[in-house]
Amino acid sequence: MVAPMKTVGADGSGWMGGAPALRRKKHPRRGQLPTGGKSGMVERAMNGSVPHIVQYQGSKRLLAPQILEYVPRRFGRLVEPFAGMAAITIAVARQERAERYLVNDLNAPLVGILRAAVETPSELLESYAAVWEGQFSHPGGSVAHFNAVRDAFNRGDRSPANMLYLLARCVKGSVRYGANGQFNQSPDKRRNGTSPKTLKPNLDAISYYLKGRTEFRSADYRAVLEEARPGDVVYMDPPYQGVCKVRDSRYLAGIDAREFAEALESLNRRGVDYLVSYDGQCGDKQYGEDLPAGLGLRKVLLKAGLSSQSLLLGKKEITYEALYISPGLCSLVPGTPRERQALLFEMLDA
Repeated sequence: MVAPMKTVGADGSGWMGGAPALRRKKHPRRGQLPTGGKSGMVERAMNGSVPHIVQYQGSKRLLAPQILEYVPRRFGRLVEPFAGMAAITIAVARQERAERYLVNDLNAPLVGILRAAVETPSELLESYAAVWEGQFSHPGGSVAHFNAVRDAFNRGDRSPANMLYLLARCVKGSVRYGANGQFNQSPDKRRNGTSPKTLKPNLDAISYYLKGRTEFRSADYRAVLEEARPGDVVYMDPPYQGVCKVRDSRYLAGIDAREFAEALESLNRRGVDYLVSYDGQCGDKQYGEDLPAGLGLRKVLLKAGLSSQSLLLGKKEITYEALYISPGLCSLVPGTPRERQALLFEMLDA
């Protein structure tokens, strides 16, 4: 195990982790763009930013370029135990870095959206459009329509279309569940949610990247980590600290910090590479505790942008999110041996 290193620069220094680039293996589906009318839309989605299904609070889509600097160029399988809307999986697949993907989240309706987006995007788009368009003809108006869909969802109709509409229309794209397990977030009255027209090219592109190579699950993260093996890269974005000892309304259940550290130590013993988004800071205030030093992780800070809350207070403070890099990937940190040794001594003297 390598020694823990002191926090370093926020920009990640432009390092591209992993082994030297290998010759690409052309996937059977990836030989050419789909033919027909949708090829142009897929191509535009591929040439622009990383596609996404819907706004989702806590998504790492905007941080994906920085996170991928610490992901190997080529490897066997990417595992996301706390996938959310799978922003990192989509970003890695867009660059064809992994051969296979395992997408897991304890929130089964979210996994249902992802599975439908990848495996049956046209059917998802059609069913979502029917729900989305219903808000314009509902006799009680769009808010009453949202409430009706939410009630149906809580009664058991947790279809991908219903979940997607609630997520697209709710405040801040923030999934929230009450103590009874029911979705209780309110609608955003300022907007109608992502239109089917906007959604279509993103669904097509995501399906193009992942179909035939992705396994979907809704299980406890520990069960997923137990199956990880050397050759995998695991990316984890667990529930926010501060709620980890109780149920987290985003994930339906919290995680215990000690159990999480033990799961990471198990990955270390088995030689599984991983990255963890876990805490952060704004100005001189740190949010959350560092992961245990005994895990031998390197911590880097990723620039997330100006804090909207500090701007309201007349300040300009930058928010940073922490990324922890496992021992196996630490060995690929750039720089000469002398530079790495100097950094280690700096940590030991601190």
